Amino acid sequence: MEKRTKRKGNEVITKDEVLKALSEVMDPELGVSLVDLGLIYDVTVEDDKVDVKMTLTAPGCPLHSVMRENAQNRISQIDGVKEANVQVVWDPPWKPEMMSEAAKKHLGLVK
Repeated sequence: MEKRTKRKGNEVITKDEVLKALSEVMDPELGVSLVDLGLIYDVTVEDDKVDVKMTLTAPGCPLHSVMRENAQNRISQIDGVKEANVQVVWDPPWKPEMMSEAAKKHLGLVK
């Protein structure tokens, strides 16, 4: 069961809401969302704090800081979030199989 965190009234911040927000954050080189690329590994919501563990397609990615900051900024825009932390991790290593079918189609990997 998903942990729910109270906001104004009975509203709560949920993991699904965070993932939906992160699906609006695009990899600037590929034009595919971080979620569809399979880069989001973990989302934890506790009270008004959101912690996310994400990876990148390659450790040497030149946009490392930009992508982390974009994700953190988008999470911060969710109503009720007072603290957003995004940590880039490398374990497990990212693989193309982690992408959604939509991402694979967008990148021409499947028809």
